[in-house]
Amino acid sequence: MAEAVVETSFMDPFKDVLVNYLMPEKCYDEFFLQFNLLHVDCLKIVISKGLGIGIILGSVLVKLPQILKLIGAKSAEGLSFNSVLLELFAITGTMAYSIANSFPFSSWGEALFLMLQTVTIGFLIQHYGGNTIKGLGFLAVYCGLLAVVLSPVTPVSVVTTMQASNMPAIIFGRLIQAGTNYRNGHTGQLSAISVFLLFAGSLARIFTTVQETGDSLMAVTYIISSFCNGVIAAQVLYYWNSSPALRKKTE
Repeated sequence: MAEAVVETSFMDPFKDVLVNYLMPEKCYDEFFLQFNLLHVDCLKIVISKGLGIGIILGSVLVKLPQILKLIGAKSAEGLSFNSVLLELFAITGTMAYSIANSFPFSSWGEALFLMLQTVTIGFLIQHYGGNTIKGLGFLAVYCGLLAVVLSPVTPVSVVTTMQASNMPAIIFGRLIQAGTNYRNGHTGQLSAISVFLLFAGSLARIFTTVQETGDSLMAVTYIISSFCNGVIAAQVLYYWNSSPALRKKTE
């Protein structure tokens, strides 16, 4: 009896990595055994996974320019602490909801890194505002609440409510920051790089969320987030030639 022929591909040495992180095995077979490189469903999966990984890698540094700008200026002028709190609530809700629903890390992983950087920014706002003790208290309280939210003690219904509350939290948080920018007539120490990266990342997340989770609640959240981030990005462009020093000199 003839032995079954095992199909091989020049990509076999990379198969484990590709199948574990970028595509299911059926898509690997379509691309590298059948050479069907235009398989629509598999292309959607690969693009979504690729975008997800790219967003996560980018999120590691997305707010670093903002943090460095605050430290370099030794000032947090133009940044709203209340806006940071609402953004942190939204990020935490997304992270907790995704973990509770066992969504793949590639669909929400940036929330972890954004959370760490946003907490740092919140502390720096307090520190450079002369309230270092208050900033340390903020860190302690947040870490405690985060531990509770991520623990089995918190019912899934509570986590789902948090995710649903993200939409008003994002809207009010961005409106507060937009209002601060408008009143000041400039964007202060707001980092243009961080703002534009957040805007691009939230736009890409709409596609990856629909593709990888199919969760309409998360998709709507990212649509709203993209719009609100777009408003802040538009203000950065509008006030591009304005600065706190120039504003004071004009007055």
